[in-house]
Amino acid sequence: MFATLRRLYATLPDAAATARTASTPRAVRLRRARRGHNVEPLQSDATPEGLTPSEFTRYGRALAKGELLRGDGTTLTEVEWLERLDARRTRLRGVKQVAQDGETNGEVVGQKIYLPNIVFKMMRNHTPVGQPYNPYEATFRVPQSVTKTDIRSYLLAVYGVQTTYIRTDNYQSPLRKGRGVPASTIADRTYKRAVVGLVEPFYYPQAEEDMPREEREKRRKLLRERLLVGKAEVDRKLYFLKATRAADQKNWKWRTGTTASRGNILRLIAARRAEREQVVENVKTRIREDREKAPTDAA
Repeated sequence: MFATLRRLYATLPDAAATARTASTPRAVRLRRARRGHNVEPLQSDATPEGLTPSEFTRYGRALAKGELLRGDGTTLTEVEWLERLDARRTRLRGVKQVAQDGETNGEVVGQKIYLPNIVFKMMRNHTPVGQPYNPYEATFRVPQSVTKTDIRSYLLAVYGVQTTYIRTDNYQSPLRKGRGVPASTIADRTYKRAVVGLVEPFYYPQAEEDMPREEREKRRKLLRERLLVGKAEVDRKLYFLKATRAADQKNWKWRTGTTASRGNILRLIAARRAEREQVVENVKTRIREDREKAPTDAA
């Protein structure tokens, strides 16, 4: 199991490596830019061996300290050092190996949590305009008390999702103020966002705007009939219609006659347009006839 995780982690696909570079914290990107590490959009900042700039710096520091020396006097290469680093990253946390009766078994060190009540809300990734959606990255909204280790353990234990990196940032709700009322926050506007790198790609269900026209109309009809999507907006319009009708006049009623339907309105507009064009054509004909008669009168 762990050998597979190490192999997949050490050989990230191009899309996953690009997503890892794009999700780097802004302060880290600015620090790397000052050092001359400028990366174009949709490009990875990893070396040919797969090391990020931070990992390459760590490797150089360990090499200078002599921490990478083997017993035979040789040093670890970048690929070997990265494999050893990935083996530590992908270890199963909270478990220690215990020898019993000549066999080595895993024993849970931490406390097991049964039926956790934390909520992980999956969101679509932030995708800039003109760039493709990256399936090697997933975005969640999680409680602020959840740590990166909790996120990694939760996804692996509950859903079997293997992760490579986790970026988190906290969003604070704006204050809601009122006259004579203490300022308060909005509960669902305060959350922690977690951007998780995935070992296996996850393709989000197709968005409505990406569907063909027929499939999009079919989906909207299904949502209206079964989930009553849009019913609240219709009820709101009817409510305001009744309110304005009562405020304007008591004997208000629906329009009748020519303007009762959209088809009648369009036919009335077409008839008036044809009448106007006929008047213009008559004027042009009269002017043309007057110009033809003018040379004869002059003679």
